Amino acid sequence: MALETVSQNRSFGGVQGVYRHASRETGTPMTFSVYVPQQAGRGPCPVVWYLSGLTCTHANVTEKGQFQRACAELGLILVAPDTSPRGEGVPDDPAYDFGQGAGFYVDATQHPWAANFRMESYIVSELPEIVAANFPADMARQGITGHSMGGHGALTLALKTPGRWKSVSAFAPIASPMRCPWGEKALTGYLGDDRQAWRRHDATALLEDGARLPGLLVDQGGADAFLAEQLKPELLAQACEAAGVPLTLRLQPGYDHSYYFVSTFMADHLAWHAERLV
Repeated sequence: MALETVSQNRSFGGVQGVYRHASRETGTPMTFSVYVPQQAGRGPCPVVWYLSGLTCTHANVTEKGQFQRACAELGLILVAPDTSPRGEGVPDDPAYDFGQGAGFYVDATQHPWAANFRMESYIVSELPEIVAANFPADMARQGITGHSMGGHGALTLALKTPGRWKSVSAFAPIASPMRCPWGEKALTGYLGDDRQAWRRHDATALLEDGARLPGLLVDQGGADAFLAEQLKPELLAQACEAAGVPLTLRLQPGYDHSYYFVSTFMADHLAWHAERLV
């Protein structure tokens, strides 16, 4: 599959690249970033996937996440996909929380979204094939994390594909899309009105229905404006406790929902992943 190099920059001895390809799943060009540490010159390195939140592209974490130094020290590749298909002819919505920039990491079933909005298959199937074919990645050692909508994506994709990810974490994830305005809007629009069908796209419901993780690290800002209405980490904590899933949930006083929060705890998360990706 042809891969176009958009940019490459030296960073902490490694290479931060941005790449574009024609996606079979979305039917559109898709752009993503990959950081490759210098340790890859000696052999394949473990991979951490970072899924971004509403309105974001690959660029938000690449430019503001401050992960490059930690990845260089730990010998980790970090892959940052886009959050949705984009471009002329791709359906969109004027609101920030639906349509382009808000793919919610599901495969849409409803018109007009179903043709392009296939982000679950893109992240789980297509993009890993591209990474494996083009980068010195050890695909037997993969972890996944994400922020907000991307935290939801990291949790649900990990719960639905057991054995794929050896480590899972999240920054301020949408813990139960079925029970918050962002999620109810997106799941209705992409999947229809059958709430039972939503359960496989809700981390708390997946845990209630028997899906499991070996362990989970979650950081949440205590001053996050979306905490009570949209994120609801207490629901995730309750589901993990009932399921016997080890959860480290850290409420960080004074931190909001921004990349000031994400970048502050990024190195902690990457170290946590590195311990599990040996």
